[in-house]
Amino acid sequence: MPELPEVETIRKQLSEKIIGKKLDGRTVTAVKRRAKILIIEFADKTALLFHLKLTGQLILNATPGKYTRRVFDLSDGSRLVFNDVRKFAWHKTVSKRELEDIEKNLGPEPFGLTEKNFAAMLAERPRAKIKPLLMDQKFIAGIGNIYADEILFAGGIHPLRQAGTLDKKEIHSLFASIKKILKAAVRAGGSSVKDYLDASGKEGGFAKHHKVYQKTGQKCLECGGVIRRIRIGSRSAHFCPKCQK
Repeated sequence: MPELPEVETIRKQLSEKIIGKKLDGRTVTAVKRRAKILIIEFADKTALLFHLKLTGQLILNATPGKYTRRVFDLSDGSRLVFNDVRKFAWHKTVSKRELEDIEKNLGPEPFGLTEKNFAAMLAERPRAKIKPLLMDQKFIAGIGNIYADEILFAGGIHPLRQAGTLDKKEIHSLFASIKKILKAAVRAGGSSVKDYLDASGKEGGFAKHHKVYQKTGQKCLECGGVIRRIRIGSRSAHFCPKCQK
């Protein structure tokens, strides 16, 4: 957290508010996103990057508080407040070349991916467990713990399945679920599970649509079975044993 839908929500909001204004003396020309990284580009060809990690927030005109790490002043008198409880989030200014190098190390964006290319990517990692693979930013960009759980549930795929065991029908289902879940989450403004707030300081609305994430022991809304939680390496996975095979 925040993942692609949350960062994309913030990107859209900031694009409407700060392009053309000066941020700490530099004119903002674009606000972009790559994977989970927010990118504010300037006229001098530099860029300010933010990775919100677990608890980072970027809020326009918020009142600075105990967990505020930086305040960025805008030329119209507004301000962009960077908060982070856990201190894992980061920001840094980079050159155009440095930004290109960062982007080269990231996998393709889900919304620009074709099913044919996705199938080929899976074929290259046949022994990889599917949930960690979806969360691997060098494999595909922007998906984290929350949306990997929800995507796999929507696709009917068990999180421990190896990529090479998926047949064409399952690959189609998984690919469609990636697009469906991420687009729905963006429309809802992301998921506020704990600390996430959008750029206006509001919670996202997609958490109420979660089917398995952090629902251990609850009944599956599709089949009535019980949602389970297992460990996969250092992370957990929530899934329905009946719906996901």
